[in-house]
Amino acid sequence: MDVFYLVLAILLAISTLTALVPGRALGWAVPVWFLISTATNELALWGLLSHLFMLALGVALLDPGDAPVRAGLCLLLLSMVGKLVLLKRHFETGHQLERALQSGLGIDFANLIPPERRRRLSRQIFARDWLRPLAFKRYGVRRERDIPYGEAGKRNFLDVYTPSVAGAARPVLLQIHGGAWLVGHKGEQALPLMHYMASLGWVVVAVNYRLAPRATFPDPMVDIKKAIAWIRENIEQWGGNPDFIAVTGGSAGGHLTALTALSGNYAPWQPGFEGADTRVQAAMPLYGVYDLCDRAGIRHGTRIDNYVIEQLMKTTPEQDPEAFDLASPVCWISTDVPPLFVLHGSHDTLVWIEEARRFVAELSAVSSQPLVYAELAGAQHAFDTVHSPRTAHYLNAAAWWLEWAYADWHRKLNQG
Repeated sequence: MDVFYLVLAILLAISTLTALVPGRALGWAVPVWFLISTATNELALWGLLSHLFMLALGVALLDPGDAPVRAGLCLLLLSMVGKLVLLKRHFETGHQLERALQSGLGIDFANLIPPERRRRLSRQIFARDWLRPLAFKRYGVRRERDIPYGEAGKRNFLDVYTPSVAGAARPVLLQIHGGAWLVGHKGEQALPLMHYMASLGWVVVAVNYRLAPRATFPDPMVDIKKAIAWIRENIEQWGGNPDFIAVTGGSAGGHLTALTALSGNYAPWQPGFEGADTRVQAAMPLYGVYDLCDRAGIRHGTRIDNYVIEQLMKTTPEQDPEAFDLASPVCWISTDVPPLFVLHGSHDTLVWIEEARRFVAELSAVSSQPLVYAELAGAQHAFDTVHSPRTAHYLNAAAWWLEWAYADWHRKLNQG
């Protein structure tokens, strides 16, 4: 029992270490590091409680004088310090995001939002949310599932989240799931954001798209643009405003979000619906991939990257450089872009933060629209998939930015 106790303490300490240290360039071990790190990081409070339970167990039921138990207790105490560091980072996220918004939009950005819409927003987080990490549903939100928007079966289904109270001309948010372009589903990611924005009066659309290896780029982009065309034609039935569409997504969804924002009305990706307006009015990519060629050598060509990109592209940059340029948001940068809010975690193991920094630096040099960039200290890839104090702060910031983007769009529309 003493040895078993020590083994458990070692495992808990290792899990804390993965959350504190970004595990990069680890080859095929990266996904394992990522999964342990994300769970430990975003469930830090529950991890702290498990440590307290283990400490009590070691003191009350075992002999603290035994060497394995004594070593286990020391490891648990060190790991608890690490857990407190993780929680501190969670609660500091609100200040980081507020600084990013003020830096990108101006210190008085909130004044642009009409008072009746501003009253719905908050800068506070509530324990009733982040103490229930998997409780996503919110009162007054309705979801209609599996609406077809294309001909690719289940991969061309979408869900619509709406306020249960009838309304019209509500702003629309399109959510694109991640999953390395290989896996993923519209009902698995960004659930906190989708329910939250619908509770604030938005119409949220979550979309499936064709996946590799069966699909080849640009098939996913064709599907996303087809979904936007569907929204323009049909969203009024759900109370949405077809003239204002914001788009968001994480990881592969962040990549597709950025491409969607930068490639509006690109006819080759709109076969059979070339005349549809597929421009979006705002975009919020999270922890996205912005250069499939890794021109700056940021990812160092890890085997995982090579495998995933081979499945998606079915070619190499040397064989078809034009295809890789078209698939890389960094190659689409121009002055004609909508407002963007780019978010990335400093401890992202799968997509390194230097890629987001480079994309933002190049875009900010030419963009005529406001650009907000936020680095979340200590955040891992997919940090927003469960409720946590960090996620709660992110939801507040996302809502403020989306409402600002909607108000700014209205302002420009009224100015002609």
